[in-house]
Amino acid sequence: MTDRNAFLRMHLKRIDGVGPGAGLPKHIKMTTSPFVFFRGSSQLFYADIQAQIIDFPAVQMPITTVMGDCHTSNFGFFTEEGSHGDEVIFAINDFDDACFGNPLWDLLRFCVSLRLCADHCQRLVKGEIFSDRLLSAEPAVSDGLSEQAIHAFFDGYMSVCQKGDEDNNHLDQVFNDFESPSALVKRFKKAKKRAAGSEHFLVKSSLAKAINIDNIPLMFRQLKDKFLPLAEEEFSQIKTAFAPYMNDSILDIVARQGSGTGSVNMERFYFLVGPENLTNLVDLKLCHVVEVKQQREAAPLYYFPDIAVQNKLNPAHLTARCQRLMQRKPDILVDEAYWQGQHWLIRSRHHAKVGIDPEHIGIGHINTHDGGFVQYARACGVALALAHCRGDRRSLSFEHAMLVALPKVQSQLQSSSKQYASQVIADWQWLKHVERIPPSLS
Repeated sequence: MTDRNAFLRMHLKRIDGVGPGAGLPKHIKMTTSPFVFFRGSSQLFYADIQAQIIDFPAVQMPITTVMGDCHTSNFGFFTEEGSHGDEVIFAINDFDDACFGNPLWDLLRFCVSLRLCADHCQRLVKGEIFSDRLLSAEPAVSDGLSEQAIHAFFDGYMSVCQKGDEDNNHLDQVFNDFESPSALVKRFKKAKKRAAGSEHFLVKSSLAKAINIDNIPLMFRQLKDKFLPLAEEEFSQIKTAFAPYMNDSILDIVARQGSGTGSVNMERFYFLVGPENLTNLVDLKLCHVVEVKQQREAAPLYYFPDIAVQNKLNPAHLTARCQRLMQRKPDILVDEAYWQGQHWLIRSRHHAKVGIDPEHIGIGHINTHDGGFVQYARACGVALALAHCRGDRRSLSFEHAMLVALPKVQSQLQSSSKQYASQVIADWQWLKHVERIPPSLS
């Protein structure tokens, strides 16, 4: 354990700047559950693959665009083309660790997350994790159900590769139609109502939640835990630096606080962009929020720097390129910049973005008895396969390679995910001890 503890300290400190035990808010957040720990420490997954702590398949795989931080909460609903489109789809929604790499990284990491998602929900129902909802009377998905979900995930993934073998238009496929009972129906309807022009756009959209629409000129809300106003000189400097990247006038800028899990300590700003002469709410859909985020190297690349020459691009450029490739209709505003010695990713935030937390898919009768959890895993398999296949739109060589290779390693991936989920739980328990988090507050 001494060697493992030193290993954990080294790799956590490399990304977070300070080691465990210093009270870093990110580390405190990671003590919530093994699932949250897993989300906040993607570098450990790749460190453990490199160190052969994970029993990872030693087979030759085709290189393609990968998520890098693939887990159950990095899928969700949003409008295609960022805030410039109105069609809501279900797909991967996080590209911060995207790069060119081994597709089995994403497959194994997602399988681990399914097991940890089930563990998280079981802890919620038992009251071991704080929730503002009374969940003790609700059923949580079992470990056995997570096994079924893993099989469904692989089935969904393979169905896309098989379809590509039969129809080369398969990359136009998206998830935007769901039948009840499903864990996704309610979230899908919620997202559709938040799209521009829909009934909840002025109340529940990402834009409406971020700005005060009762006041003109428009500006960000005063939310102490989220938005930090900028001093006049800093505001001017940031506006001057990033105005050329925007597609309209900059109406307001704030520093965004505490967003994300793995990148919670990365500096980011929100820009309110829209017509400068806007005088009423009729044209509010012409406004949107643009995130400018400090971008660091994708998690896999420190451990596998030579896996693909495309990864030599600067971190923000690489993220933007992978995001464009992995989406059917890429966001209109995705760019990168170099400012104050750092690489910055620029992207429009979706009006209708609706995420998926563990309790949405792992608690309740629909998820535990009507197949909701298993259906969700299959949907993620389809969405991930589409993102992987889009890494090369010129041919079907990736699809053909995966149809041959994946059946040979699926059993090993499933077994390794179980072993590694246990390792993550042990690592989480160590972090709680180091951060001195009492069991009652975990």
